[in-house]
This record gives sequence, C-alpha cells and structure tokens, in this order.
Amino acid sequence: MGSEYVKDKISMCYYFSMPRHRGTYKPNHPEPYEISRSQIQAFMNCPACFWMNRSKGIKFPGMPGFLLNTATDTLLKKDFDVYRELQKPHPFMERHGLGHLVPFKHDDFEQWTKSLQLGLRVNYEPADLIIGGGLDDVWHNRETDEIHVVDYKSTAGRRNEEGTALNTISLDGIYKEAYKNQMDIYQWILKQNGFNVSNIGYFVYVNGDQHFQDGMLEEDIDSANMKFDVQLIEYEGNSDWVEQTILNLKACLDSSECPEHADTGFGPKGDKQCEYAELFDGMRLNNLDI
Repeated sequence: MGSEYVKDKISMCYYFSMPRHRGTYKPNHPEPYEISRSQIQAFMNCPACFWMNRSKGIKFPGMPGFLLNTATDTLLKKDFDVYRELQKPHPFMERHGLGHLVPFKHDDFEQWTKSLQLGLRVNYEPADLIIGGGLDDVWHNRETDEIHVVDYKSTAGRRNEEGTALNTISLDGIYKEAYKNQMDIYQWILKQNGFNVSNIGYFVYVNGDQHFQDGMLEEDIDSANMKFDVQLIEYEGNSDWVEQTILNLKACLDSSECPEHADTGFGPKGDKQCEYAELFDGMRLNNLDI
C-alpha cells in the first residue's frame, strides 16, 4: 500500500526532530503551525472563537473528557486488533457483507491513532500548516486494494415509537455534521500521504441499552455489565471542501482583526448564533466590561 517513498516520508514526518509550532499561533515562527482536525471544526463552527483562541491565546472553558466513550473505543480497537494480526475479517464485518475487508495492518497504524500527537498528519505546504489528528481504525479492501477510514462512536439512544427496540441511529442532525467532516478530513490526509483511499467510510456505533435491561449489577461480585446494540453505518465521504477551508483558516490566523461570530449553526436545530456571541451581547446590554 503506497510506495516506499511515501512510507519513508510519513516516518520522517513523525519522527524527524524539530521545534513544534503549536498553541498560540506565531506568524514568524519558522516551522509550520499544527492544526488538529477538531480545530478545523472549531473554525467552521465560529471563526471568531477560533481566532480568539488560536491567534490571541484566549482560553475558553473546556469540556470534560468522555471517559466511557474512550473506553468503548479502546475495547472496539482490541476486538479488531485480534483480526488485524490474523489478517482476517472480524465476524462483525462478515455479518454485514464485508468479508472482503480486513483491519488494515501497517507499520505506522498505532501512530495514526494518537490524536494528541497528531499521529496521522500531513504538511500542507500551500497553507504552511501541519494538519492532523488521530483516527480509530482503517480497513483494507483486498479486492480493490483501497483502504476505508473507520470511526467508532458511542451513544445511549431512545426507544423507538413502538417502544419495542432502540431507535436506529442515523447520521442526521446538526452535531453529526462534525462526524462526517471528521471522516472527510481523515480520508483527505491519507490521500495526501499517497494511499489509495476509498470515499466509503464506516461508523461502528455502539448504543448503550438503558431501556430493555433489568439492571447492570452482578449479584455475587462487585461487577457490572452494560449491554450495547451495535450498528454499522456506511458513509460516502467528500473531501472537496477541505483544502479551501484550510486556506480560509490560515487567512483567519493571519488576520489582525477578529472575524464575526457565527450567527447560525448552534442549538439543537442549528439555527442559533454562537453561544459566546450571545454571552457578549448580554454583557453589553447590561453595561458589563468584556
């Protein structure tokens, strides 16, 4: 998969020692500035908040880590890692008609999963930015020699209208646009690194059942079990938007003026303005300094 030159280029990108340019953006720094996949999404959500955070170093309140989600990701990876070593399809894949796919085995795969290090990355020279993140999994199509980006997701959904089962999960909804953007970006990065990447990606969704189980505690030992429905969602990616968005992001970083806050895209229906714009407006109305 890919040439030896591509493989050497990726390894050099990971391990070549150089001063990193991250945190607050410094226009005169000699090295490319590092931008994560989540920071691209932050720019798309609200250019003003992105600029304040990245260009001026203003820290916004953070979100607590979703440790249960991280745990399900870890366990799913363990499941597929067994078959990665065997180079066989997991029975879950076979049940969904994907017996021609196997978990992808590559020397750099473990590095690609390290999000905090931007383990999957590319130096996008037109913007002088390193774009990266950490993916969950990659599956290899043995028939076409393409690879498919795979993302693990966790939720605890509602019952269906009949009350007989959990609702089927879809990729509809304003906040799930970020999931699709994530897939598009990872497909783009792998393509930039010379891999034969399919536009078809997969979401492995585990859905915690809180409705049809009688409880979770074991009677005889201090242990508990939570059951999950598992669903596979196919997604056809489109990374045509990625490069122009990166160029727009770079222009935002280089701007001396704060752009306008987003006036839509927030709230359950995506029809509300940026929450911080609403906060600042409220402070102004009450003659409070900001």
